[in-house]
Amino acid sequence: MTEAVELSDAEWQVMNLIWERHPITAQDVIGTLAEPCRWSPATVRTMLHRLVKKGALHFTPEGNRYWYRAAVRRADCVRKAARSFLDRVFSGEAAPLLAHFVRTAKFTPDELAELRRLLDQQEG
Repeated sequence: MTEAVELSDAEWQVMNLIWERHPITAQDVIGTLAEPCRWSPATVRTMLHRLVKKGALHFTPEGNRYWYRAAVRRADCVRKAARSFLDRVFSGEAAPLLAHFVRTAKFTPDELAELRRLLDQQEG
C-alpha cells in the first residue's frame, strides 16, 4: 500500500465503492455510480484514471476489462482527510471539533458509552 492521498468528494465515492468491492472492473464502477451520481461513463473512466495517477488505485488489464484495486488504505485516507478538516476548520484544535459534534449530533446510548470509554481511555 502507498501513502494516503487527498481525495475530492467525487473521488471518495469511487474509492468507497472500490474499498467495498475490490477487485472491481471499470464497467462495474460505471454501472454502480453513473446513474445515481449522474456521471457519464467517460466521467467515471476519467476519475479512475485520475485516481491511478494519484497513486490511489492499481489496475490490471484482463482482455478488454480493467480490474481496479485500492493502492491506499481507507483508514489512512480518512485520517488524512480528518486532519485536513481539523486544520482548516478548527485551526488544528480537536476539542472545539468534538464539542461541536457533541452539541449538534444525536447519539444512541451505545455511541455515548463508546465516546465515554474513549475519553476515559484518553484521560487515563
